[in-house]
Amino acid sequence: LISFHDHTLMIILMILTVVAYMMITLALNKNVNRFMLEGQMIEVAWTIIPAIILIFIAVPSLRLLYLMDEIHKPTLTLKAIGHQWYWSYEYSDFLKVEFDSYMMPQDESNKNMFRLLDTDNHTTLPMNSFIRIVVTAADVLHSWTVPSLGIKTDATPGRLNQCSFLINRPGLFYGQCSEICGANHSFMPIVIESINTNMFINWISNLS
Repeated sequence: LISFHDHTLMIILMILTVVAYMMITLALNKNVNRFMLEGQMIEVAWTIIPAIILIFIAVPSLRLLYLMDEIHKPTLTLKAIGHQWYWSYEYSDFLKVEFDSYMMPQDESNKNMFRLLDTDNHTTLPMNSFIRIVVTAADVLHSWTVPSLGIKTDATPGRLNQCSFLINRPGLFYGQCSEICGANHSFMPIVIESINTNMFINWISNLS
């Protein structure tokens, strides 16, 4: 994802540079050719060149899209269930490890918390482990989204959607429901807490 972002950004910067140069040149140019009624070559060029640029963006984008759909032997499976308006989590590989995650009330939050983004129960996951998440909803459409991890999966009632990710550093990762699922859809925060494997085993053992 980071490589694709850099690749696309370089293409955008080149386009921006060329367009800015042409606009400045046109603004400062005093020459006028009153006999030029059409230009076949330039019309062909400005049709073909953008098409080639789009191919350079589309090919790595499609490759990345299919690679992200591949799930091979995940270390851990997490199930996220969207409700109005909170998330429930189940650690399917363990017995009876499940909890609800509600947004922290504003009167209970302190200056170390992010307003409208912190939850009472963090979703704890081990870092450097291949994690599969299965997403569904209990009532209406939701969307389990953590932008900093590059994850956005729709939660549909009666359907299981899955995706995978790997967290390569410890810390807190924040997200929200990004589907318009009702009046309080923006108050369904997601907090992923990434810790090392030993700490995760101790945490999950205390919950089991």
